Amino acid sequence: MVEIVETQPERTDLPLVVMPVVVASMIEPFKRCFGLLENVARVRMYEDFTLDEDTIVARCDGADAVMVIGFHCTDSILERTHAKCYAFGGTGVASYINLEKAKAQGIRVCNVVHYGDHAVAEHTMALLMELTRHVGQLDREVKAGDWAGNDGYELFGKKLGIIGLGGIGQTVARIANAYGMKVSAWNSHVPEQVLTDCNVTPVDDMNELIAGSDVVSIHMPLLDSTRGIITAENLEALRPGTLFVNTARAEILEPGALLKRLERGDIPAALDVFEHEPLGADDPLCRIPGIVLTPHTAWRTDGAYVGITEQVVQSVAAFFRGEDFNVVV
Repeated sequence: MVEIVETQPERTDLPLVVMPVVVASMIEPFKRCFGLLENVARVRMYEDFTLDEDTIVARCDGADAVMVIGFHCTDSILERTHAKCYAFGGTGVASYINLEKAKAQGIRVCNVVHYGDHAVAEHTMALLMELTRHVGQLDREVKAGDWAGNDGYELFGKKLGIIGLGGIGQTVARIANAYGMKVSAWNSHVPEQVLTDCNVTPVDDMNELIAGSDVVSIHMPLLDSTRGIITAENLEALRPGTLFVNTARAEILEPGALLKRLERGDIPAALDVFEHEPLGADDPLCRIPGIVLTPHTAWRTDGAYVGITEQVVQSVAAFFRGEDFNVVV
């Protein structure tokens, strides 16, 4: 039996907000935010996680607004439901909702911003440390009675090239500075003061940035203007042995280009995002030695959950009040 949380169920005069799917760790943070919708809208939250499209559509029946947490809102879902506001619990909303279709149907789409700057930056560094010090591997070896260990790769003095210097990229830069790394960034159209504060050197040519880096980390948002912006030609600039980390979106890279480059086996990489999610065990990426993979989990921390839930609920409240809050389309 699926548990369902409902607020103000007797207020049938109020519009209905449905959350058809929720990540378990976000249930309590969401409950703490529902007071923002007092006398504005009633909420129906299903306390389980499913990706079954028919189930999601059935749960959204009668909804005036939908909170999109953890599932892809396909074109079919948009066509089969009648809500006029979709509040997405993330930044890369273009990966989860067809924005052009939503706009054509007169649907408002909202996202959340800067909720996970520290969460994603910390996961980026965790992936990087796994590539350089192999802590997970060493843990398994020691527990199996193997005391041989291995050599690490020191980050102090190494060159980090960041592609995308927004909130997450800036946070990564600050952490990298603490490690004693030399940080450069492409697409750094930020105020000069930000470059100074983050101790970042701007590089205008992406190939130059990639070729001159010991570590390359991607931190661009997925927009129409950034989809596929990192091409196979750009990846050719990776020198053998360069560490490559992506905690942004797989779609920022030209389709298939990263797999083709990694299959040569000379680039240690750590990825939290993929062209097709969830990643199957038979995916070619899983067969490449030296690759670290995590299940799109960089954003999942206690602090990030607070930021996500507050902004999702605020965007819905603003919609019913006729106000704008984190509106994408």
